[in-house]
Amino acid sequence: MDPQQLRRKIASAKAGNPAGFEALLGAFGPRLYGYFLRATGNHHDAEDLLGEIMLRLVRRLKDYDDRGRFEHWIFRIAANLVRDRIRRIRSAPAVGTISVLDSEGGDLSDRLPAETPSVDAGVLQRESNERLQACLEKLDETTRQMILLRHLGRMSFKDLAELFDCPLGTVLARVHRGMRVLRRLLGTEDATD
Repeated sequence: MDPQQLRRKIASAKAGNPAGFEALLGAFGPRLYGYFLRATGNHHDAEDLLGEIMLRLVRRLKDYDDRGRFEHWIFRIAANLVRDRIRRIRSAPAVGTISVLDSEGGDLSDRLPAETPSVDAGVLQRESNERLQACLEKLDETTRQMILLRHLGRMSFKDLAELFDCPLGTVLARVHRGMRVLRRLLGTEDATD
């Protein structure tokens, strides 16, 4: 979406027009979802966070001062939502599981049909995604967030430095080192960013 179209959509949404919000969600929703999915590693959390960011967009768009930085603004909100979610998860008490037994003492969950996916491109893609997610989780939280915001949020290094309140050189170094670690973990050392 070009800057003029984006300004029109923002103005439409600010005026309370549902079509304006739908256009913004259509333009940024897939990238936000991808960022949330990689940041949390969970489809349900990613969907919850996407819903939360849309609520925040509805509530806070009237305060947005359009200087051509909407993408940066919305991904900053997304990064803050992810940080809050991670803090809540770390501070939440552990939850146990409950087994439901049938009349013969057997666990009812054993009767649920097992997933038996066929070996096709979808399965291979899922395995690849799971492998990438596992490698991302080996990075420290800040580096992982910087890489995700850089590549999924398409944020500039300058914007990342501003968001994380650190020097530009620090962001460049962390993203570069993080990508090198990811390539090593994935076995693709010769790949480029």
